[in-house]
Amino acid sequence: MSGGAGGAWAAAQAQVDRLGGAIDPAVTLPAGASAFERIAAIGAADRARLIGSLGLRIGRWDYVARAAQWPPEGDWRTWLILAGRGFGKTRAGAEWVKMQAETHPGARIALVGASLHEARAVMVEGESGLIAIMRGAVKYEASLRRLSWGNGTQAYLYSAGEPDSLRGPQHHFAWCDEIGKWPRGEEAWDTLAMGLRLGGDPRTVVTTTPRAVPLVRRLGGLAGVTITRGRTRDNRAHLAPSFLEMMNDQHGGTRFGRQELDGELIEEIEGALWSRAAIDACRVRAAPDLVRIVIGVDPPAGTGASSDACGIVVAGLCAEGRAYVLADASVQGASPEGWAAAVARAAEQWRADRVIAEANNGGAMVESVLRAADETLPVLRVHAAHGKVARAEPVQALYARGRVFHAGAFAALEDEMCGLLLGGGYEGPGRSPDRADALVWAITELMLGKKARPGVRGF
Repeated sequence: MSGGAGGAWAAAQAQVDRLGGAIDPAVTLPAGASAFERIAAIGAADRARLIGSLGLRIGRWDYVARAAQWPPEGDWRTWLILAGRGFGKTRAGAEWVKMQAETHPGARIALVGASLHEARAVMVEGESGLIAIMRGAVKYEASLRRLSWGNGTQAYLYSAGEPDSLRGPQHHFAWCDEIGKWPRGEEAWDTLAMGLRLGGDPRTVVTTTPRAVPLVRRLGGLAGVTITRGRTRDNRAHLAPSFLEMMNDQHGGTRFGRQELDGELIEEIEGALWSRAAIDACRVRAAPDLVRIVIGVDPPAGTGASSDACGIVVAGLCAEGRAYVLADASVQGASPEGWAAAVARAAEQWRADRVIAEANNGGAMVESVLRAADETLPVLRVHAAHGKVARAEPVQALYARGRVFHAGAFAALEDEMCGLLLGGGYEGPGRSPDRADALVWAITELMLGKKARPGVRGF
């Protein structure tokens, strides 16, 4: 299930609509933009008029929140926010607690962090925490680990590292922060759940950067859990452009970046040929001068949107005998003419010396389709005598010896590589590792084939 937005958030959007104002054509607003972001994108004259009409309302959470930060509608028990750093998870969690505290007098709320220090420093005292957004309307007693509202609502701090502290207390609501790094995650969650039994509709909000730990995986599959996903850049209106540029430059597409910035749940598969850490270790910013470039092609057996992808991977060899993966130009759901044209474009762009095309599905037809796209393509047909994993194992050994590098990040390709299992089998995305197979053909030609010795391009 995915989150949505309604209530006061929708009313704020409607109010901006009623007041009117033309969006600056140079600005592209993302889906689910906040009322604040919409007002900021309006031309200067109309913007001043809107701000004057709205007054202090423009600073309220229903105007500042993006759709993904507003509580979802519907019948849910747990709202799980899986998002990158800087997305605004803490603010969303704190504002949700504020809503419950103010609309449920006398409620008991659990605030659970990875440790008491983190619960206090982030959830309570942080710049997006409860004290900041309550603006003096809550009393915080640090020695008692308690926040008190004037209407009798109380919230207590707990450490997930001490699950027994949750044994006994009862609550109406709970906010759990960064469960991906809870030291005793499942035990703390289960103990909390036992006491979440007050009122007619006990609910929990969970704010975390995704990590492939048992508790995160478990919550993702439970009934009654609504999941909101988000990326760091979704909150770009409140983040320094230089920060976003630096993060993308340093971590874009890497395992770390996909998890910490894009909010993806990146899992390691036991028994996989490649690990994500191993691939990250062989990543470089750019390839050196290359003496040979080839394109590996794994053509699909069928056509149409439901067919397998056509794996198209570009790789090159340097004079020192190291291989570099340069591009993943794979296409999904293309006709034979479509994927052949994609191969031809890649060959022209990279000035490829050879196209290595698996011909098990179609034989001469594969070569004829490629030559129809570009009659000058230097096509070499290869036939697979072994399964995909068996062909990949010698290539993986080259990676392990530090002889293959990735010049950039290729998320879809690397997901498939990490889904190939030792001894056979595939547990990655899609039905077949087409991109990974194209990679194997390219690296095999460069490093393991009869002509894998470096030369000078063009001679």
